[in-house]
Amino acid sequence: MARQTPAQKKTVERVMHEFKHGELKTGGGKGPKVKNPRQAIAIALHEAGSSNQESPKTNRRNLAKTKSKERRGETAKDAAEGRGASGPQGETKASLYERAKKEDIPGRSRMSKAELERALHH
Repeated sequence: MARQTPAQKKTVERVMHEFKHGELKTGGGKGPKVKNPRQAIAIALHEAGSSNQESPKTNRRNLAKTKSKERRGETAKDAAEGRGASGPQGETKASLYERAKKEDIPGRSRMSKAELERALHH
């Protein structure tokens, strides 16, 4: 196996972490959960741009795409830990609730985070 750069190692570690915690999905996060360790490894190598099944140009493109996704916080790991592009400014449910309280929005105590966001932005 060829040497991996530090960026590639970090990506492989993140993908395997997602697999270990049942967060890794096929099809760019839209499909079913990955249950096969071999499939998880293949996804990790693909996202890290170190697959021997693809051209060097494709590998570079895959790594760049993955790093961009990680910077935006759009990975399954970020979503599971409550980080990333979850809200307009990444607000917590508690902060949204406090804003709703100040604006005296009725029924706020029973609203979900998404409902609070919708109520505050109308």
